[in-house]
Amino acid sequence: MTTMADVLEAIVAAARRSATERERGTSRASLERVLADRRPNGAEFRASLGKPGIRVIAECKRRSPSRGILRSSYDPASIARGYNAAGAAAISVLTEPSFFDGSLDHLRAVRAAVDVPLLRKDFVVTDYQVIEAAAAGADAVLLIVAALEPDELMRLAALARSIGLAALVEVHDREELTCALDVGADLVGVNSRNLRTLAVDQSVLDAVGAEIPKGVTAVAESGLKTPDDLRRLHALRYDAFLIGERFMIEPDPGSALAALREAAAEASV
Repeated sequence: MTTMADVLEAIVAAARRSATERERGTSRASLERVLADRRPNGAEFRASLGKPGIRVIAECKRRSPSRGILRSSYDPASIARGYNAAGAAAISVLTEPSFFDGSLDHLRAVRAAVDVPLLRKDFVVTDYQVIEAAAAGADAVLLIVAALEPDELMRLAALARSIGLAALVEVHDREELTCALDVGADLVGVNSRNLRTLAVDQSVLDAVGAEIPKGVTAVAESGLKTPDDLRRLHALRYDAFLIGERFMIEPDPGSALAALREAAAEASV
């Protein structure tokens, strides 16, 4: 049984095993042939998050380790169309299978349904996963500092850039922020959820956000629920907000996004 303290370690180990198994079935060379006909638009992903106003990366996910099943009837393409209509700056799609019930097929389905920039939300720890994300329709990948050695982070970020993907580099404290900036990250996500205990501490957003330099797009992650959360953090420093569970538990995630964006905009006037 996985204890709370080793959740991150367990997920990363599962990600490596899963990537190895998939590569046995679909080679990296075959994915690179797919990329000959598709170029990810990482520049559009970055530009969309950096536009004026409160920008939301709306997430499609069926389950989370902290709350279990969020949505028993899960249709990521339909959810994404609702997000698109509600003005999402980008859409995040969970593809991690063991802990989040995700799949690359979910990403492919969302890519076929909408034109909005897409983030592959997963524990990306191998070169293969980066190539795989681009071939499946992503414009950006998540690179988590806590899940990677510095040389791995550097290599994966460079690989992502080389094929047109944006890299959202996720941090949880000032030390990890320094690591992100050292590899040239221009998109930094600050996650208030501790990936080892799954506890949320929103003071992390204040402490780390204040240290993010100008010119770097800052994204707040986890525990965001109210218009006041978005308004306060936008005033602090954050350009965009990654929100998933808040929408997934609603009957209509797209309508929930629209209502949150409207209320946050009104609060900021």
